[in-house]
Amino acid sequence: MVLLCLVGCQKAPERPIDRPLAERPAAPQPVVEQVEPGSSAAPFALTDQRGEPFDSATLKGKVWLGSIFFANCPGPCFRENQAIADILREVADPDLVAVSLTCDPDNDTPDVLRRYADRFEADPDRWKFLTGDMAVIKKVANDTFFLPAEVGVHSERGVVFDREGRLRGGYHLLQPDRVELLKKLIRDVLAEETP
Repeated sequence: MVLLCLVGCQKAPERPIDRPLAERPAAPQPVVEQVEPGSSAAPFALTDQRGEPFDSATLKGKVWLGSIFFANCPGPCFRENQAIADILREVADPDLVAVSLTCDPDNDTPDVLRRYADRFEADPDRWKFLTGDMAVIKKVANDTFFLPAEVGVHSERGVVFDREGRLRGGYHLLQPDRVELLKKLIRDVLAEETP
């Protein structure tokens, strides 16, 4: 019984996203919700819910919303992804793409992710559920999304990147007022002139 209580979706401690890793203090700081654009995200490659290779270079010119979850999460992941589905419906711009990384790649195969995506009627061209090597996933989560991720442990935030792949901010996906701020940030970034 105790084992069942320990397994599952756990909330990871948040990290600040307002400074490069080298400049971050060791002590936890509050997460800044909007940031000035910095450098573009490092490229990464994983596998999507269709079993096709995904290259982050395909996001160039798109505004994208990053998040971390896992399909058999007994906790908040379904609500987190429902919030993303609602955002994608409400902000129907084809230049907005959601990129959701599993933090349980051993179980979240492309077929599992496809069936999970179907629960949200996710358009595979606008919402990428990604799996692959956990070391790559952790690197993307920690160094690109600036969100913690371990197997079965993740943040409940969504992070927004502009058309140049620069992090612009992040908000909690389970708090309605924060989701409204996330939508505003997405709309603001979508409205920016392309370079």
